[in-house]
Amino acid sequence: MGKVIAIDGPSGAGKSTVSRLIAEKLGFQFLDTGALYRAVALHLRRKGLDADNTDEEIRDALKGVSVFFKDGRVFLKDNSRLKTQNSELFSGEDVSEEIRTTEAGHYASVFSAKKAVRDFLLQIQRDAAIENDIVAEGRDMTTVVFPNAWKKFYLDASEEGRAKRRYQQLKDKGIDIAMEAALKDVRERDIRDSSRDIAPLKRADDAIYIDTTDLSLDEVLERVLQSLK
Repeated sequence: MGKVIAIDGPSGAGKSTVSRLIAEKLGFQFLDTGALYRAVALHLRRKGLDADNTDEEIRDALKGVSVFFKDGRVFLKDNSRLKTQNSELFSGEDVSEEIRTTEAGHYASVFSAKKAVRDFLLQIQRDAAIENDIVAEGRDMTTVVFPNAWKKFYLDASEEGRAKRRYQQLKDKGIDIAMEAALKDVRERDIRDSSRDIAPLKRADDAIYIDTTDLSLDEVLERVLQSLK
């Protein structure tokens, strides 16, 4: 089992960017759990499922499905889909761009409250640390997925600060969104993430707390690296 640096926090606190850079600096693998949930949500929406579907229906829809990373890209593999020419198993669809829409983010949050989805992704996430040192970011990395992680962090920021980051991220990707919509999205995610019955977002007792509201990216990185030392 490799070393695990687990980083939790609400949407827009800067977890993904910080985690990716920490992994690069330390030579660790970066586990983008948000991408995993987004890919699963994309698949379930393609199947016509939503928040009203039961765990049993979701489990059935996920049979034969796998999500994995390759060369920094996210792939969704559905073994029920066959190539029309030679009937070989579908090798995997690159969904890296499609999962970064506001809709994908919304349904990733919605479906993450489902036990069937969390069960499906739990072992996939843990397996990532079997042979690698990893930096894992998400909502329950420090409390559920890696409760015995080598180091734990909880990144937080004000609601307005997180909304501004969300707004800028989407604008940079060419997605047209109003600031009010970004703030509404952050608030709705906070409610879903912290109030769900299964693995709600919360700070682990032994996690190092960092408020990123008034910190630059370099300052956040420095605090994390100093804590690791």
